[in-house]
Amino acid sequence: MKLPLFPLQSVFYPGETVPLHIFEDRYKQLINDCRKEALTFGIPVYINNAISYGTEVQLVEVVNTYESGEMDVVCVARQVFKVLSFQKQIEGKLYAGGEVEFLEIENDADESLREEVLQKVEELYDIMDVPFTKTSPKQFNSYSLAHKMGLSFEQEYELLLMTRETDRLNFIKNHLQTTTNMLTELNRTKDVIEMNGHFKNFDPLDFQDFKL
Repeated sequence: MKLPLFPLQSVFYPGETVPLHIFEDRYKQLINDCRKEALTFGIPVYINNAISYGTEVQLVEVVNTYESGEMDVVCVARQVFKVLSFQKQIEGKLYAGGEVEFLEIENDADESLREEVLQKVEELYDIMDVPFTKTSPKQFNSYSLAHKMGLSFEQEYELLLMTRETDRLNFIKNHLQTTTNMLTELNRTKDVIEMNGHFKNFDPLDFQDFKL
């Protein structure tokens, strides 16, 4: 399939709302074409000086149009794709395009894994003292909180490339466990530092069984 392409140094997941500020002439033309022709377009992830994978998005609304022609738009992310070819400029257009192949995504995770990941998300938010809105495991998927658990840009991209929901949830679970352990140790260290200089009660030791 051929798509107009709008490369960005950002990762968007299927189902995610994508707000964009459009100011370049080529992308003003793209948005106008999307409005007229009901086109979708692709946002390939620009990473390591290359584009290989990205997400198809669909224009939902033009929120603001400025006198300069700049626009604030809202899109929704749909499918993950692999870039097969890239043209800097589609014939007769200002914007880029290319052939893409959509990845086949498997929603194969069981509810117990979803529950486990949700529990770990809640534990992390509790340690950080951040409010957490509980979600039903049946309504939860790996994409829904992917931007809200401290993944690096590289980790977000790695997650995007995974086609199985089980793999994505296990990846997130391992990240949450590592982050939770790190924050717990950090808080313990902070408590130790804050105790420095304070009087402490030490438990008396029984020396009877000591050996040299």
